[in-house]
Amino acid sequence: MPRSKSNKNGANSAAPMTTSQMLGSLLKSARDIMRKDKGLNGDLDRLPLLTWIMFLKFLDDIEIQREEEAELAGKKFKPAVEKPYRWRDWAANPQGITGDELLAFINNDEAVRADGKKGAGLFAYLRALSSSNGDNRRDVIATVFKGVDNRMKSGYLLRDIINKVAAIHFTSSDELHTLGALYESMLREMRDAAGDSGEFYTPRAVVRFMVEVTDPRLGETVLDPASGTGGFLVESYNHLEKQVKTVADRKRLQTETLSGCEPKSLPYLLCQMNLLLHGLDAPQIDPENALRFKLSEIGEKERVDVILTNPPFGGEEERGIQGNFPEDRQTSETALLFLQLIMRKLRRQQTAAKRPARAAVVVPNGTLFGDGVCARIKEELLKDFNLHTIVRLPEGVFAPYADIPTNILFFDRSKSTDDIWFYEHPLPEGRKKYTKTKPLQYSEFEPLLNWWGARVENECAWRVQAKSFFDASEGRQLAINFDLRNPNATRQVDPRTTIEILSDMEANEQAIIALVRELKLLTSSQLKTGTE
Repeated sequence: MPRSKSNKNGANSAAPMTTSQMLGSLLKSARDIMRKDKGLNGDLDRLPLLTWIMFLKFLDDIEIQREEEAELAGKKFKPAVEKPYRWRDWAANPQGITGDELLAFINNDEAVRADGKKGAGLFAYLRALSSSNGDNRRDVIATVFKGVDNRMKSGYLLRDIINKVAAIHFTSSDELHTLGALYESMLREMRDAAGDSGEFYTPRAVVRFMVEVTDPRLGETVLDPASGTGGFLVESYNHLEKQVKTVADRKRLQTETLSGCEPKSLPYLLCQMNLLLHGLDAPQIDPENALRFKLSEIGEKERVDVILTNPPFGGEEERGIQGNFPEDRQTSETALLFLQLIMRKLRRQQTAAKRPARAAVVVPNGTLFGDGVCARIKEELLKDFNLHTIVRLPEGVFAPYADIPTNILFFDRSKSTDDIWFYEHPLPEGRKKYTKTKPLQYSEFEPLLNWWGARVENECAWRVQAKSFFDASEGRQLAINFDLRNPNATRQVDPRTTIEILSDMEANEQAIIALVRELKLLTSSQLKTGTE
């Protein structure tokens, strides 16, 4: 994105470059202001509010730039947002509307606008936008704001935050890059605050590794059907941007390459902003459930070249969604439904880069050893796809949000499976698991990346023939259990002496006895209170 320049609408490129330190200070000040408001509770409330405010500032900066470009080219400009709802109309003036007047303008269906006339409130106007004028961004804006609410109670504090965001310039590529990095750090903080709501986050190191070895090429289409906040799509965009050499390449990357799906309003908003900040002008993110389509009706036109995703697991889908899948493959387990969708969505022919369509998918351990429906899905995966690699991730990679052991399945459309390579990613020496404070680092994937192109068996890697999962005489299905123990691993010997082991066992036993005693006392006390 080019640097900004002076313009008649008040955007001034002569403003000093906003450094990383300045941006960090601005955003910290805004968040400190939000902490004073009684309507916001924690970062799960603060980050979405800051995001939609930045979204509107970003949108107006880009509109100003495009309006100038259209004027220079002698073309008519069609704004996505019209007067008096543009940022420059109601937010840019630091002495503009504030207090209850500002809250009413943003929140109410009808309000007095910045031009002094009565009309639709800001959110009401934005939610009603449509692409009838040929601008698809209007649909994106409408969808974003259908899932957004303003929870701030003080219009004066809100004005202070708006004034802070007004100091950020979204027309410099350097500043966008810096802001993108800061925004990623805010996403991590929100993940830390999210607790059980953090299922849509994947560690950056894992995302980067999956993109690197899958290696999307310019001209191929990339999909994440469970986008969350857009981590896979952002990393794919960064990977593909390095391949851009012409204006046509840039247009292809911007309009024909990346797509996603995210039905939850909060991650949808964060995904849009994340992609915008990293340089994608009009993110193509479907705001509904990717599983809503009947599997048998997904044809070649709906298929893609590359799928990179960490679908939600542990969830349960309703009957209506399950009915979209073959009768013998119906299940309430979300991860298994997504795996079937991914298999169906991969293009059967070679891609524009003369490579097979391919996927990298994070799955829980249960997928590896599950039977019944799960086994039937794995049978199809072996027969109709080349399941060439399973990377087994160690404990704690998703800590502290999930302790479930996870794996990455890599498969493509080149042929049926002959051999499956297993790679057991080791923990750093002396570590028992990854934690929130000591997470997995991308540099730790270096041995795996070096192994990827020249595969040999070693203490981490081994190969299993696909036919070993079937009875060769009759083709009967066996358990299809991919949860295999590494035959080459050097098993660590417990360094404790026998006396030390017995002492630890005795201490654990005493702790359990004490806990049982406390529970009995607590239960007895509760029963007495109940009878009285």
